[in-house]
Amino acid sequence: MDMDAFAAVNADKWARLQELAGKRRLTGAESDELLTLYQSASGHLSLVRSMAPEGGLSASLSATLAQARTRFTGARSNAMADLARFFVVALPAALYRLTWLTLACGTAFVLIAAAYAAWIGTSPDALRAVASETAAAQYVDQDFINYYSENPAASFAGAVWTNNAWISAQAVSLGITGVWVPMILFGNAQGVGVAAGIFAAAGKSDIFFSYILPHGLMELTAVFVASAAGLRIFWAMVSPGPQTRGRAVAEEGRSLVTVALGLVLVLFVSGLVEGFVTPSPLPAWARIGIGAAVLGAYWTYVLVWGRRAFLEGERGDLRREDAGYTEIAA
Repeated sequence: MDMDAFAAVNADKWARLQELAGKRRLTGAESDELLTLYQSASGHLSLVRSMAPEGGLSASLSATLAQARTRFTGARSNAMADLARFFVVALPAALYRLTWLTLACGTAFVLIAAAYAAWIGTSPDALRAVASETAAAQYVDQDFINYYSENPAASFAGAVWTNNAWISAQAVSLGITGVWVPMILFGNAQGVGVAAGIFAAAGKSDIFFSYILPHGLMELTAVFVASAAGLRIFWAMVSPGPQTRGRAVAEEGRSLVTVALGLVLVLFVSGLVEGFVTPSPLPAWARIGIGAAVLGAYWTYVLVWGRRAFLEGERGDLRREDAGYTEIAA
């Protein structure tokens, strides 16, 4: 069958169906017409999917039918119910699926950062290659600490939040490339390791950790989670299993974009800690304790609620009726 010719013959009907589905009010005649066109387009979609299941025409017609179906069936649930399901079921389940890969990303990060810290901290030549003696002293005594307090806490927290949320979104969305996540992890590990090495060379590692740990515990964990999500999408493309590559990537992409949305809120909390707790006059143990409490709350949420939702079959993907039509595969 010539798909272009088929689309040209039925384009007016599909356009009319989309027009009626988008109208605020329908007359009785228009409601009947909507139902008739919906039934007709459903048959067209079945035919199209038998010929080209993953083509653009199939996706477009599926979206039009979904809009029309919502128009005459109404919403399944209210916004508050959907929001509650997102936070209680979908998000923790999606995060739980990434637990071991998150820990693997964190382990790789720590090893790389520790290697750089040991190298810079114990090798005068390596230290001089990174910064002059004057620049290193200024960084340790002024620049590093002033970074957390030179701007108003609220604006600083907002800037940190948006920057980290953007980095995490990139890790998830560009993880399919297979190179973006390793690049992000290595670059951030290198930066943290070099900074730690400069402080170690000056004999002031305690100051470094007293400022980096309060917010860094949760902030870096969020980066590890985003990296794990990106790698899962990449692996779905490399090894889709018993389903088509497009379907495997779509399922992972939908469920792990849920992770990206959740990390926006996680990083908001981390930004508040970095803006208000890290530069505060509280003793180091209290600031680090607050950071550890935030991290503990996150892992409790994931390992308790997430595990329960995961064992009940939830994976963080959209409901079947929202995900659209899928192709049966052996």
